[in-house]
Amino acid sequence: MRTNKIYPILLATILLLPGCKGPNASDPKDASKLTYAPELNEVEVITLKRQSFPMQLVANGKLVASQRSSLYFRESGQIVFVGVQNGMSVSKGTVLARLDDSEQRSALENARIERERTRLEYLDVLAGLGYAVADSASVPAEVRDRAGIRSGYSAACNTYDKAQRALAGTVLCAPFSGRVADLQLKQWDRTGADPFCTLIADGTLDVTFSALESEYAFLEREQRVRVTPFGQERSFSGRIKSINPTVDRNGQIAVTATIPGGAGLLDGMNVRVVVDKDLPSQLVVPKSAVVIRDGLEVLFRYGEGNLAEWVYVHTLSANSDSYAVTANTDRGATLSEGDRVIVSGNLNLADGSHVVLKEE
Repeated sequence: MRTNKIYPILLATILLLPGCKGPNASDPKDASKLTYAPELNEVEVITLKRQSFPMQLVANGKLVASQRSSLYFRESGQIVFVGVQNGMSVSKGTVLARLDDSEQRSALENARIERERTRLEYLDVLAGLGYAVADSASVPAEVRDRAGIRSGYSAACNTYDKAQRALAGTVLCAPFSGRVADLQLKQWDRTGADPFCTLIADGTLDVTFSALESEYAFLEREQRVRVTPFGQERSFSGRIKSINPTVDRNGQIAVTATIPGGAGLLDGMNVRVVVDKDLPSQLVVPKSAVVIRDGLEVLFRYGEGNLAEWVYVHTLSANSDSYAVTANTDRGATLSEGDRVIVSGNLNLADGSHVVLKEE
């Protein structure tokens, strides 16, 4: 009886077996979906040629007025007149401020009187030596000197000259044309150890910056520089004025360049300095062409059969957007003018990768 029950079950199982193949199992279109499609590497290329490479040295610097002076009164006292304000432009000789000069004027008058009194005594001494007072110019120099000392006339003249300088020292004038800065004192203040103000001639500015010891050979006097204040886009051109021929303890060299003053430039301003120099006959590629593989610099050459060829290189120099390169011969690499170099789409390439040129 048990055997009779098994036969119907086997029959049903055999009838259901064709349905286990699933839908469209024999459809050739489905089979094509399993075919491997290689990754398509679209790239852009350039043709290598030798050209001048604009090498750049980039540094941070600070602007300093080429002529700058802290101005002091030669005398001390109370300020009775201030004729300038911070930021004001003044011409050479302009009166910036005055002190109360009553004491100096009184001292000058006393010195004048004393000089006149001793002059009369001086003439009396000459007359006593037998020389005509009306023709004192004919008196020998040695006689005049002795007469001036004996009468006190020489000392009185010195005192008078000193009193004149003291009076002149109560007036502060601009020694050159420029702009007033750092003015702190006001009318009725007394002068002290601090300067009255600073005068800045900002028609030309110096920019001081540092270069590495290894960059010394790159620099030379009269070399062109470009200066850009931080936060601004406008650049100002100038020339290197001096290069300090010593290396400091940090391995750096001090360099000074001069640039014309202009709107937006201020003494003490922090700026970005770019020094340009053309290197002739270099193989130049965009920075995007060079990638790192196994810790070494490489680029990819577009070779026969649309294959990317791995080339080890050295970057000789760099600027903001390009490299001057040469083949790394230690790795057996070659690189020549006329080679087609891949400059984009190279981040995931390997040696022998299949590539296609990106359509323009």
